[in-house]
Amino acid sequence: MALDWGFELLKGLESLFLNPLFYYLFIVAIILGISRVKRERKQFHVRAKDAFFELRQLLPLGFVLGLILSVVTIGVGLVIPIETIIFAALFTFLWSLTTNFRFLSPVYTVGFAFFATLFFLSKKWSLPLIESHTAEWNSSILPSIAALLGLLMIAEGILIFRNGRKGTSPKLIKGKRGLRVGVHEVKRLWMLPLFLIIPGEALKASFEWWPVFSVGSQTYSILLVPFAIGYYQQIQGMLPVKAVQQVGKKVIVFGSVFTCLSAVGYWYPLASIVITALAIIGRELLSLRQRLAEDNLPFYFSQRNQGLMILGVIPDSPAEKMGLGVGEIVSKANGITITDEESFYEAMQKNRAHCKLEVLDINNQVRFVQRALYEGDHYQLGILFVQDEKMWDDESMVFVQPNHKSFS
Repeated sequence: MALDWGFELLKGLESLFLNPLFYYLFIVAIILGISRVKRERKQFHVRAKDAFFELRQLLPLGFVLGLILSVVTIGVGLVIPIETIIFAALFTFLWSLTTNFRFLSPVYTVGFAFFATLFFLSKKWSLPLIESHTAEWNSSILPSIAALLGLLMIAEGILIFRNGRKGTSPKLIKGKRGLRVGVHEVKRLWMLPLFLIIPGEALKASFEWWPVFSVGSQTYSILLVPFAIGYYQQIQGMLPVKAVQQVGKKVIVFGSVFTCLSAVGYWYPLASIVITALAIIGRELLSLRQRLAEDNLPFYFSQRNQGLMILGVIPDSPAEKMGLGVGEIVSKANGITITDEESFYEAMQKNRAHCKLEVLDINNQVRFVQRALYEGDHYQLGILFVQDEKMWDDESMVFVQPNHKSFS
């Protein structure tokens, strides 16, 4: 029996490479990275991360979570209509066209697919090339879709908490008073491949090799389905890592509560409709509350009297090797007190071969870092600051570099 299941799972793996969404998500991740690099180069004349950073984040953690959730979904016997999978893919494509990646949360893709499936099957419609065994309306299919949505929301929270905090992108915007301030942006896309049990033969007989097995008098297929999970957050009032982790924890708790509530549907199937609707509303309120709380906070990355706030650190640069971090304040350079970016560059010119900085860390503790500078060092020092307003051209919004730009 175990050997048969293993064989069916291996055959189900092939379905992943027949799914157009699998390839589409790779393309979207590449476009996401390229657009981020263009914005960073426009504002800082250097990129914080390379253009393939988002692509590298697309699959690894999602693959691990997908394996874990596959064991759960198959173990508890969740049977998902093929219509739901198709509608979830269609909504993923549609929401991705808005370029607002928070709409790629499972609650907006699988949640809307839940109601589309409900409407579609109630009309007794059928899809071309699909051999559906759910053409007759049956409320017993609803709890499994709701449970799947809950599990995907838990995975979403874990991905935000564990991966969303990595590589947040520095960004310059105009604050409420019209002054230039810094924020951090998280725009991320993950793929979560998940083995699902589908009632009946997923495709018609032209695909003879499709994995099909029987339990009693019922016939089922196993598919490996790629689910997209997107996330967007603009952080202005606190350190990016802390802000993203807070959201991740809230989504995990919300997904866990919803998963528990979805179990009610197995006793009262129609309750799944109300529970899923509440999930969509609740997730939207969670996002709205987070944005309102963020808007009410003062800008963390703004110009400070005691020095220069570090908005970003270039990977593999001398600044990163010296242990400088986002949110720290450079108060002195080569023994000279820093008041603005111009004074920082002038202080760095005092000694082109050596850099000694006095830094106020995120715990308000003073520490000293130093390093020899060599010609050809990657991006020289590698620090991104909140630029002075006078260094911007108001019409083109393109950063005008100072004379001593090589040290930043």
